[in-house]
Amino acid sequence: MKTFVRSLFKISCTVFLYLSSDLVVLAQHSNPITLAQPGYYRVQIGDVEVIALSDGTVPLDLHKVLTNTQPGEIDQLLKHNYEANPIEASVNAYLIKLNGKLILVDAGTAELYGPTLGHLSESIKRSGYTPEQIDAILVTHIHTDHTGGLMEGNKMVFPNATLYISQPEVDFWLGEESKAKAPERLQKWFHEAEVKVGPYLKAGKVKTFGYGAELFPGITPIASPGHTPGHTFYVLESKGQKLVFWGDIMHAAAIQFANPSVTIAFDVDPKKAALQRKRAYDEAARQGYLVAVAHISYPGIGHVRAEGSRFVWIPITYSTLGTGQ
Repeated sequence: MKTFVRSLFKISCTVFLYLSSDLVVLAQHSNPITLAQPGYYRVQIGDVEVIALSDGTVPLDLHKVLTNTQPGEIDQLLKHNYEANPIEASVNAYLIKLNGKLILVDAGTAELYGPTLGHLSESIKRSGYTPEQIDAILVTHIHTDHTGGLMEGNKMVFPNATLYISQPEVDFWLGEESKAKAPERLQKWFHEAEVKVGPYLKAGKVKTFGYGAELFPGITPIASPGHTPGHTFYVLESKGQKLVFWGDIMHAAAIQFANPSVTIAFDVDPKKAALQRKRAYDEAARQGYLVAVAHISYPGIGHVRAEGSRFVWIPITYSTLGTGQ
């Protein structure tokens, strides 16, 4: 365990340095920006309604954060997809209505990344619910663009919710051994985990899990370590239909579908993250199920198609009835 933690820190020393760059400069501006779009979109998976929720978007300079790229590759692929650097990266969360329960997948950013983000609570309310009604939150991983929205100052934003987080993820970000071995420049990230997740842990509102069993009827966690040690997919199945919540398996669609080996500075273990990404793409393309992705352009739901060594993103068909596939 000690060797594992030490090696992870060697890899991750560069990871969070990027988070203090231009992206986080936006956080100095405290006034929120009003969403220009509704921020919620409904889809039906068998008997289960899933609502895609927007936390907002943020400029992301791919030249600074993407790794393992070839010269000119980023700009070439962006141009091919009618995009330009910096891209406008989405931060998506998802609300599952299951057997009378409201189950949220990830919790947004709150104040941490600037005024164009932090709109999850607003999107929940626009969809017809309130944060107080959320029963459970499935955390894909503890990076603060997925857990920042758990707290507003000293107040729990989701006071009636239980957090479900994999045991390896809790051990890494909230473990005393991990924090003690972290260099000084990384301490603030462990501090933010304590600030955002810690109050729920102290209140007995965190349930950790291993893998292999359902957390709720039709919802199963799948280990996908690499981006973080305890990164988790959540599989939703109902009446023969399937949706997999991918979390941070990828961040730049135009680049990483064309070249799955491209990694990002936020990966704790880039090689393992790239391997997980390729496996996820292969399976989704082969089986044809829907996936929901945190940082693909909102609503972030669609299919993956294989084309030779590359993959193509096929967004879900827009439907006024919420039945798009």
